[in-house]
Amino acid sequence: MSIQRSGIITICGRPNVGKSTLTNALVGEKVAIVSSKPQTTRNRISAVLNRGESQFVFLDTPGLHKPRTRLGDYMVKVVRESVADVDGVVLLVEPVPSVGKTEEELIARIRQLGVPAALVINKIDTVEKEELLVVMAAYGQAYDWDAVVPISARQGEGMEELLDVLDKWLPQGPALFPEDMITDQPERQIVSEIVREKLLRTLDKEVPHGTAVEVTRFSQREDGLLDIGVTIFCEKASHKGIIIGKGGAMLKKVSSQAREDMERFLGAKVYLETWVKVKENWRDNPAAIQNFGYTEE
Repeated sequence: MSIQRSGIITICGRPNVGKSTLTNALVGEKVAIVSSKPQTTRNRISAVLNRGESQFVFLDTPGLHKPRTRLGDYMVKVVRESVADVDGVVLLVEPVPSVGKTEEELIARIRQLGVPAALVINKIDTVEKEELLVVMAAYGQAYDWDAVVPISARQGEGMEELLDVLDKWLPQGPALFPEDMITDQPERQIVSEIVREKLLRTLDKEVPHGTAVEVTRFSQREDGLLDIGVTIFCEKASHKGIIIGKGGAMLKKVSSQAREDMERFLGAKVYLETWVKVKENWRDNPAAIQNFGYTEE
């Protein structure tokens, strides 16, 4: 069946509200990294879903937050630009019965654009129905939504209902991406993001936020094995010791978990080598930020 409608939908919200979990649940594949730490997503990620005659292109954005570094400035700029020039916007919120400052700013952007917008209330498995109605009422006063959809992204609940709503917003037209494509991210970027996810999940406090991952080698051997070399950059020598761990235990754990995910995504056996280097204060260094792939393009 050929694609008759296609369009771009931005998923926005505050950090850690579940945007990447929702993106993965909608597409049915893991295309965005997920952790319990805020600001996990740094770049805008496009995920593609073909459903019947429709192609959805979802933009999973970083959480809108108050930046403390140049990298944070870049991430906030990505959010603000991602809400422009799209066919619809999903504002993802938690079931909290008041509209926060972050949400107010995003609602103001949506109002300026005049595009269709859905309020999507995530984590409904954590509250009673009565509480949900209070949340709906609070957001209903803040904006006249085209639709309000309660979901649980983690449990995959409400996905079809949400897609039915978004389908109506897609303009007539051919597919924006090839029909066998699920993300516009290059394989190298996915590999580096997988490593970063494992760092976020295994390390504490500020350490993982100060890491960047560079893929230095990506080639395929004659027997089909993928040969991948990765360098993890951190901001302090003390962080390097934490990432490597006692007897290299932490780095082995991160590498082993990352390799399993890479093999699943790339569909091939992977030989992975990882190194750790210190690049002090790289998050405030414009050249370093660009070098690690956080560019305006």
